[in-house]
Amino acid sequence: MSTLRRLIDLPGIADLEFASVMKPALREPGAQAEFPQLDEVSRANFGLTIDEADEVPLPADWDRIDRKPERDQVEAFEAAGWDVTDKRRPLKILPQFSLQLWLAIRGVAGSLPYQAEEDVEAKMQSSLAADAAKFRRDR
Repeated sequence: MSTLRRLIDLPGIADLEFASVMKPALREPGAQAEFPQLDEVSRANFGLTIDEADEVPLPADWDRIDRKPERDQVEAFEAAGWDVTDKRRPLKILPQFSLQLWLAIRGVAGSLPYQAEEDVEAKMQSSLAADAAKFRRDR
């Protein structure tokens, strides 16, 4: 099984999550007018601002997943390969990025951030080197 990509690991998301604890207004609809960093992070990660995502014409079979309660979205995001939690709770800032992430995951608009392929061979060599060092040390 592959590991889930973590939303909080994307550039700027953890900073906004932390800031939203001190400034709950960051989590409110329309907050990008007062906090332009929301749109900056959204564009950098998904190629869309919050308003641009809202203006995307949705396919006829769109299930409004982005409007469902965060707990329901957590499971759906996990099924799509994404972890949108921190310490097993949905990110407080999730509503600001949910639509953009769904649009990108489903190929409707925007894009998913680049993720390098796992280098299995490098991991294997590093693991072998660690095992060899442990063997030499324990002899």
